Amino acid sequence: MRIGALKQTYDADHALLDTGVQRAWAAAGIAALILLPFIGSEYVLYLACLAAIHVVAATGLNILTGYTGLVSLGHAAFMGVGAYAAAVADSRLGTSAFLNLFLGGCAAAVVGVVVGLPSLRVKGLYLAIATIGASVLLDFVFKNWTPVTGGTRGLNLPPATLLGWDLARPSAFWWLVMPVAVLSVLAAANLFRTRIGRAFIAVRDRDISAAVLGIPLLRTKLMSFGLSSFYAGVAGALFAYFFRSITPESFPFVYSIFFLAAIIVGGMGTILGGVIGAIFMTLVPEALKLIVAVISPVWPNAVAVLSPVRTVIFGALIVGFLIFEPHGLAEIWRRIRRFFHLWPFRT
Repeated sequence: MRIGALKQTYDADHALLDTGVQRAWAAAGIAALILLPFIGSEYVLYLACLAAIHVVAATGLNILTGYTGLVSLGHAAFMGVGAYAAAVADSRLGTSAFLNLFLGGCAAAVVGVVVGLPSLRVKGLYLAIATIGASVLLDFVFKNWTPVTGGTRGLNLPPATLLGWDLARPSAFWWLVMPVAVLSVLAAANLFRTRIGRAFIAVRDRDISAAVLGIPLLRTKLMSFGLSSFYAGVAGALFAYFFRSITPESFPFVYSIFFLAAIIVGGMGTILGGVIGAIFMTLVPEALKLIVAVISPVWPNAVAVLSPVRTVIFGALIVGFLIFEPHGLAEIWRRIRRFFHLWPFRT
């Protein structure tokens, strides 16, 4: 039973992994990620790659909404900006996939900063409506800027390559998306041990008090928008290389709802919550497909009737977690950990 963890320095108090048990679990997790392509099927690797892309995007939205308190319903549109930027760079400049991921993130960050300009004057519902407006505008650009985006036909990409190795299959693509997802999560976790990350939290908790303490509100909010959009752009570029075909329909408004549901279900304001929520919400549609496949022999119209249910379930999950577990799956996991820290004794 663990009864305490003595910390003798400031650095030890702020370490990401402050106990040997945590470091052991982290090492086991990294080992599992490395071994997954050797033991998992192509279908499992497909879901793992998709979940990793969603982890990157959800972590970005969690920085903006969970840690800075700024609601955005245009996250999917920022992913679209990153995806199109990476596709254009690949087809016209012939740059490497790694550079295109960075370019996609930078393009989305620029757009995110522009969209975030109204955040000094409006917040809450009004800011959410502003981001919806930006999403509609970007969707119009994707559909009508045909010389660049290909219009409604979209763009096709060749497979990404790594040291001359073709990453067309999920088992190969995993070696690109997994390191990016891990580095993104680690970077976000370290961000909130810095002055910038604490400024984000101060703006979320009380923006007027933060301004009194000398935190520049506009710069901090724009920085949060830009960083969140950068994550979305990187996720969008990974999405483009994963599916190798993007159209305006690849980034619908319901995709933004998906990411909002992911951070609410996982737990807003926690890095772990964004990761767990993204994985959980990625598996929900697959669970529905399995249910439909099981009941289809008994109910022939199950596919037609249950196809819209996914959006309904997203909404139900958001409402259910807000009512019954507002801190999300991350809080459930913390309670489980606390139980085993004291087991077999009771508090």
